[in-house]
Amino acid sequence: MPEPFSILLKPFAILFRSSVQVRNTLFERKIFKGWKSPVPVVSIGNISAGGTGKTPLVDWVVKYYLSIGCKPAIVSRGYRRESKGVQLVSDGQRVLISSSQSGDETAMLAWNNPDAIVVVGEKRKEAVSFLTQYFAKRLPAVIILDDAFQHRQIARDLDIALVNASEPVLKAKMIPEGRMREPLKNIARADIILLNKIGKDDREKTDLILKKLEKTGRPIVKARIKTGELVCVSGDFIPTEIPSPKELRVLAFAGIAFPESFLESLQSEGVHVVSRHFFRDHEPYTQKRLQALRNEAAEKGLSLITTEKDYFRMLGRPELLSIITALPCYYLKIETDIFEGKETLHEMLRAVVGKK
Repeated sequence: MPEPFSILLKPFAILFRSSVQVRNTLFERKIFKGWKSPVPVVSIGNISAGGTGKTPLVDWVVKYYLSIGCKPAIVSRGYRRESKGVQLVSDGQRVLISSSQSGDETAMLAWNNPDAIVVVGEKRKEAVSFLTQYFAKRLPAVIILDDAFQHRQIARDLDIALVNASEPVLKAKMIPEGRMREPLKNIARADIILLNKIGKDDREKTDLILKKLEKTGRPIVKARIKTGELVCVSGDFIPTEIPSPKELRVLAFAGIAFPESFLESLQSEGVHVVSRHFFRDHEPYTQKRLQALRNEAAEKGLSLITTEKDYFRMLGRPELLSIITALPCYYLKIETDIFEGKETLHEMLRAVVGKK
């Protein structure tokens, strides 16, 4: 952020930091108390505004619980959705509403985990209450609160907080001057910390962050983002065999917090990115904008490629999806790769549901 704007926003950042600290103090002194859910709760969140790899971790945790025979439910705010109030996204058997009504990340989690119950609601206590009443005869084994580190109105049995190792969190500033929702020291209230997006060339920066996090005394899990399957979504162009990423010449576009990480994933797979267009995180796509992208790709003889989250955002808008799928179009799945501390996380997740 340019220095003049940073100076203008600093008073608001100081005010925001003060309000956050006052609120946290009220919870710590038990003046504010978290409501206890009748179903065990795992919270997954972060202290910065997006870009930590939270959604892939939620997906990882959901799949882990399913692998040990536990039915999970996901409760999310449903960021930037068009609906209001509590909405049942999936009943654990089928997806019931579109991504425009549930939010792109929530829709992605529901479609990728058809056995999981998914509910959205601005007031997550109301969403949890609805869930436990609606599914009273077949309660889930665990509720996963998505993006809930700051949402302390609901007590949790396990609090997982993510830190992005590729972000300068040691010098990061508070919203709106920067991207921090809370000071880094507040991560000490988590039960376990996941340091994510650790890169091969970031050892020095990662070590500095680790030293800071180790002072909390909390277990630290180390993870990175790895690329997954390349998925073709074009109705008229679905090949009998998906081409090798190295064979693709593409126009890449995305509306996520750190589009550079998407670009790095494509390049690591050998995709030849000829053109790129990045937009703000969760920025709504328009027909005019997508038509311009498609026209450019057609003129240059390129395929289109985007993120999985962006694809699911457009899935709720068929008029948008039809524009990009008129050409060969793909999205690249990404996954959480935990390479240190996995068993510690497994043990803590099992403890929540009483499994050894």
